[in-house]
Parts: sequence; C-alpha cells; structure tokens
Amino acid sequence: MLEKSPSPIAAVAVVQIAELLAIERDIKGAPPEEPRRIRQSRAVPKLEALRVWLETQNRSLSSDSNLAQACCYALDRRQAIIRYCDDGRLEISNNLVEIALRGVALERRNWMFVGSMKRGEAAALFYSLAGTCRLNGVEPEAWFTDVIERIGNHSINRIDDFLPWKWQS
Repeated sequence: MLEKSPSPIAAVAVVQIAELLAIERDIKGAPPEEPRRIRQSRAVPKLEALRVWLETQNRSLSSDSNLAQACCYALDRRQAIIRYCDDGRLEISNNLVEIALRGVALERRNWMFVGSMKRGEAAALFYSLAGTCRLNGVEPEAWFTDVIERIGNHSINRIDDFLPWKWQS
C-alpha cells in the first residue's frame, strides 16, 4: 500500500511491522517455547502499541480512505494477528501457506473438468494433504503409502498419529 499511496502514517506502520519481523529473525529456528517466551515479552507490547496507534490514527481519517480501511482491517483481525505470540510453532505471516497454495490457484482452470463436485473435493483433499506433508518435511508419497497400509489396523482414538507433523513411518 505504501508504494501506491505514499503516506507518513503508512510509513510509521511499516516501521512498526518491521520491528515485529526483526524479532522473528532473532528467534528463527529456536525450539517452540523460546519464540513463545520472547514474543510474549517483546512482540506483545509492540502489538498492543500498534493497536492503540491504529485506533488513534483511524479516528482522524476519513472512513472512505484506503488508509482507514487498512487500519480497520488490522483492528478487526487483532485476535488472529496476535495468535502467533501464544504458540512458538506459528509463524508471524502466512506467506508459506500462500506460496504452497499458489499452485492451486494456477491450476484452478484445469480442475474445472475434474468430472464432478465430489471428485473435485477429493482432489482438493489430496492436494491439501500433500501440501501439508511438504510443509512438514514429509515426502507425500511415502506418507500416503504408509497411512493407507496401516490405517485399517490403527485405533480410531489415535488417528492423529497419522497427521504429517506427527507421523513416523
């Protein structure tokens, strides 16, 4: 947005977001408890200050302006935005997911002819599972093969053993 509409207010917001991203660079690769602890002490106060600042800015902006809409967007999603601070396994951004789904968007036109809605839903399910495997460093073909071979004899109460991030062959 800053490139489209240069604004001192937007520039301040970008600096504040950059400070949050700098915290993430400092904790990248740490075990989950450490990022959670550091985010609680360093990012939560910055996020609270950003919220107060956004509310203040929003009161002085025309409600029709792009900047006011951006402020409202962030304020309306505050709970989702701060969620990553409570779980050291979460990322500050969803860029990894968006990158993983880019192929889905590019292939969308090809999938129009999958045959039926039910087949389309099945294809989407398998594509999601394969993407989840990749995001968790699991080779999808090995995962699918192992799960299909073992699921029939596996306790339904322990079905989440097969989740890609918990799976062990």
